[in-house]
Amino acid sequence: CGAGTLLVRADSGFYVGELIAEIARSGAWFSITAPLRTPIRAAIAAISETSWKPITYARPVPDAESATMITRAEIAETSYTAFANPSAQAGQKTTGRLIVRRTPVPTVGGQGQLVTIYRYHAVFTNSPYDPITAEAQHRDRAGAIEQVFADLNASALAHFPSGRFAANAAWLSLAALTHNLLRAAGCLASPFHAKARTSTLRQHLIHVAARTTRSARRIHLHLPRDWPWAQDWNRLFTTAHAPPPAP
Repeated sequence: CGAGTLLVRADSGFYVGELIAEIARSGAWFSITAPLRTPIRAAIAAISETSWKPITYARPVPDAESATMITRAEIAETSYTAFANPSAQAGQKTTGRLIVRRTPVPTVGGQGQLVTIYRYHAVFTNSPYDPITAEAQHRDRAGAIEQVFADLNASALAHFPSGRFAANAAWLSLAALTHNLLRAAGCLASPFHAKARTSTLRQHLIHVAARTTRSARRIHLHLPRDWPWAQDWNRLFTTAHAPPPAP
């Protein structure tokens, strides 16, 4: 960062008083995802409605629940002192800025809302950058490898099935193969699925109730009516089963 100052960026697993206080004492900047615990929620609730400013994502972000790409959100900041309990958190008290991004929870079928409901993402930081820049810097910490780890830890690598090394090695190989196939399937299905988590890919494209029938020596696959991802699934199916190119 500017003037050679170190910026430490991390997710909520590193929202630890001793660590953040030591980073601040060393003269570095920190940018840590703040878990939405009661004090954080109270600080967010105290932000005035006029403080929220619109932002636009440089790269659309997939929303798994609505199966849409989010391009807009709102951002605000407030001062915040963390780890202020003198008995349980002695020497850890740290004052910084709480930068909060909120996105409206999408409705189903265009149904209206009496009150807009938001999802919040908070970042605790002491960097001097404006909120939009600081929030963008924090989001840029995550790369492809973090998504791979998150996908695998939420599926096959949540546990290993055996006490034998060879069996677990085979399990790991199968997990990696499955992950790569899912990622390839997502790229073939749609731009949204190309960036979606593998759990979303399984829900949208694989765990699908269907019925097979035979007619005139052909197998027919009957998929659910009004299925929202039918076009994406059909694109994947057509591409995967296309005949090889002519020599």
